[in-house]
Amino acid sequence: MAYQKLGRTSDTRKALFRDLVTDLIINERIETTESKAKELRSFIDKMITLGKRGDLHARRQAASFIRNEVADAESGQDAVQKLFSDIAPRYAERQGGYSRIRKLGPRRGDGAEMVIIELV
Repeated sequence: MAYQKLGRTSDTRKALFRDLVTDLIINERIETTESKAKELRSFIDKMITLGKRGDLHARRQAASFIRNEVADAESGQDAVQKLFSDIAPRYAERQGGYSRIRKLGPRRGDGAEMVIIELV
């Protein structure tokens, strides 16, 4: 398999990554486990690539994956609008590698390796 199952069924895994992608777009930095972050990179790269394309079909594809959550309360922007208007133009000249993973160390409860994944 070309991806990690993370001990979940396919529908719960898809829901997990939809939530993580949405949170990463809204906050631009999240703390999670290393294995989730490594899988999340491919999803966020695809979403930013859709944002760089910028056409209606790309916007609909991104909206079908990203959750409908408010990203900025004062402007009323949701996560998809933030992706297309704020995040994607930043990476117009960049050909990939939109995220960075920094290691934090083991989690206190179970010893899982924790990382911070952030947009570059």
